[in-house]
Amino acid sequence: MSFFKLAYDNLRRNLGTILLILPVVFVLFGYVFYPSLRVFLQSLIKSGSITLDNYREFFSLENNANLEALLNSVTISLGSVILSAMVGIPLAFIFTKYRFPGRDLFSSIAILPFALPPLVGVISFMFLYGETGILPRSLQALFNLEKAPFAIDGVPAIYLVHTYTMYVYFYTFVSSALGSLDMSLFESAYNLGASKWMVFRKIMLPLLTPALVGASLLVFMISMASFSAPFLFAPDYRVLSLQIYFSKVNNDMDMVGAQTVMLSAISVGFLLFMQWYSGRHQYVMISKGIAPYQAEVKGKLNRYLMGALGCLVVIILLLPHFTIFLMSFVKDGSWTWQILPSEYTYENYFNLFTKPGVLEPIVNSLKMASLATVGNLIFGVLSAYLLAKRRFVGRKLLDILIMIPWALPGTVVAMNLIIAFNRPGLFTAGQILTGTFWILPIAYFVRHIPLVFRSSYASFQQLDNSLEESARNLGASWFYAFRRVIIPMVAPGIFAGTLLAFVTAIGEFVASILLYIPSNKPISVEIYSQLDRLSNFGTASAYSVLLIALVSVVLIFSSRILKVGTTRMF
Repeated sequence: MSFFKLAYDNLRRNLGTILLILPVVFVLFGYVFYPSLRVFLQSLIKSGSITLDNYREFFSLENNANLEALLNSVTISLGSVILSAMVGIPLAFIFTKYRFPGRDLFSSIAILPFALPPLVGVISFMFLYGETGILPRSLQALFNLEKAPFAIDGVPAIYLVHTYTMYVYFYTFVSSALGSLDMSLFESAYNLGASKWMVFRKIMLPLLTPALVGASLLVFMISMASFSAPFLFAPDYRVLSLQIYFSKVNNDMDMVGAQTVMLSAISVGFLLFMQWYSGRHQYVMISKGIAPYQAEVKGKLNRYLMGALGCLVVIILLLPHFTIFLMSFVKDGSWTWQILPSEYTYENYFNLFTKPGVLEPIVNSLKMASLATVGNLIFGVLSAYLLAKRRFVGRKLLDILIMIPWALPGTVVAMNLIIAFNRPGLFTAGQILTGTFWILPIAYFVRHIPLVFRSSYASFQQLDNSLEESARNLGASWFYAFRRVIIPMVAPGIFAGTLLAFVTAIGEFVASILLYIPSNKPISVEIYSQLDRLSNFGTASAYSVLLIALVSVVLIFSSRILKVGTTRMF
């Protein structure tokens, strides 16, 4: 009897933890692990038989299209990390270390590329720097040249777009890390005779390592998942995301499985490698205070030069936004051979809000993003509280599983769901979800699980356990203490991740183009449709401006009201 009583008491004490674990494990297994397992099993099937032929074909040197795509994807991702670091890190040093006129304005504008959804950013670069773009054609006319002096296309265009849109991660992460450095550490090292190179190598670089690793991880995984830039600038250049799309269009689902598994393996492998590298050494600053990491630019000439450099950066960063805004007033079909559009109209915006059905893609995106974000909010808070405040076997494994969706490119998530949910099952409530409205909100939910989780987890970790214990000792139930004590104190971190998940879901294109159906076409796919089939530059740009406005409003609300830094989530 004593054994059973002990077991009963142990179960009763841990009942709350068990009740929290069950829904978290159910969601992770049903919508992350199970679809990935189904895709892996699909990759082992060829002509109805279980075999490794798909992988033999993938790595075949005779027909090396898939192997070439794999190498190209890794090369572009590594190159994007290097180029983004070369832009973002120097800007972070300039805008954090030095004070000069306009610095605050320039540093705020430096994050503008983040407000450009991936597809919109690619379109703006096409209008601005493409073969028939405004800038090349303007230089051709100005200097009376036979042809445009330059035009971005192919692989260089992919690198340019990636660098422009992704340097922001290095800029924000490194800026945050530099702002928290204690200058007394550097002064002490110099006083002890250390050289500048030794101080950089032994002090600054180790302290910046978490920020550099976090930014590198994000840029690499986003580049591996990149679809818009290769699709529009270099459709003949093989990358894995495009190979999966073309195989799906050709209904070669067995090869889709092998391609998806390989893309997942590369992305997850890089995630685990960067986590291992970052965890080898941990450095902590111990000081009484943090001195501002700033220095006044001395000399009138130097101040003017820094101001001029800042103005140049602002112009470069604003040009894509201004181009999209300008093009949104262009009459559809009027811009052909001219350098600048010849006809402008308010009709594009008028149609958005008055013409039946035109606003439907925007409503669809808002509806699906909202559904997915509500799911992310509930699951993210529940799992973050569980891992931060409860102790149980398998915590580290659960933490890794929750972060896996962020390492999976949107193409992979989409194909996982297509293959896993094309038949009724427990996780589909007995329905076939592939080809229905619900498949896209589920894809958005799965893709953005880590965003709300990481921001909430950071907030829960900073919360003293004694607060919850005090509330419980005073007679409050667990749910009452959770709702009235814990949630209000961690709300900024929760809402920061929630808003970021919402913003990302609104502009999602990669998973959308693989999963949408006519009745739930999102705004990103509608923008592409206007360009691809109809060449309606004005309508497509008006949609893009509205999308940018939605994203910007959410980002401004997040940064000014919640005051939560981006790096806390990673």
